[in-house]
Amino acid sequence: MAARPYILAETNWKTVAAAKYAAAVLPWGATEAHNFHLPYGTDTMQCDAIAAAAAKAAWDSGARVIVLPTVPFGVQTGQLDIPFCLNMNPSTQAAVLRDIAVSLNAAGIQKLVILNGHGGNDFRQIVRELQPQVPIFLSVVNWYKVVDPAAYFAEPGDHAGEMETSLMQHIAAHLVLPLTQAGDGRERKFRIAAFRDGWAWAPRQWTQASADTGVGNPREATAEKGARYAAAVAEKIGQFLADLVRADVQDLYESPKD
Repeated sequence: MAARPYILAETNWKTVAAAKYAAAVLPWGATEAHNFHLPYGTDTMQCDAIAAAAAKAAWDSGARVIVLPTVPFGVQTGQLDIPFCLNMNPSTQAAVLRDIAVSLNAAGIQKLVILNGHGGNDFRQIVRELQPQVPIFLSVVNWYKVVDPAAYFAEPGDHAGEMETSLMQHIAAHLVLPLTQAGDGRERKFRIAAFRDGWAWAPRQWTQASADTGVGNPREATAEKGARYAAAVAEKIGQFLADLVRADVQDLYESPKD
């Protein structure tokens, strides 16, 4: 397969030196257990695949974006008792993001999109603190919030359920165990109503919330569902990337006359 010019890891200095990239995409995943049937790299693989598909859509429309290597470590402070759930604290993420932003600015990149693929990551406060320190424009997309999964899945689930399982069956079927080996993904909910209703929040302690590390039943997952959903997500993100490339970040808001 020929190298894709919008994937940095596949390009070379000859290609990069001649290109004029307008924006970069930094996929950010995690390394964690996903029920019994999905690989530890699920969040990272999904983020990597969606970033590539979205960048292709943007590239095909004439928007020159470049996808950086996916960061495989996320915030796992509620899963430290599960072997090999590898934690990267938010403060460490902030330092990593700053170093990358500085490097990209030196390369002439003016816009950076953090494509988040892990629910434990929250880059909003990091971006609020970092943005005044760097000239590069920063933005965040949580890919799993781009398209309503209810239109594609009977029971999408929160973690390793029907949605994520279908997506992995589409992206890396050889790494997905038969669904007969998956747990049912039943969530043990908080006893306190405010936590259950979502207007109060505390991080979940994963082994207390789930017997199999999953939240959501994966039994109805299919690769076909995953392919349709992934295509819809990539198309929408690709359009956003194209819009961002063409936008003047100093003029992002409507005028009073609009």
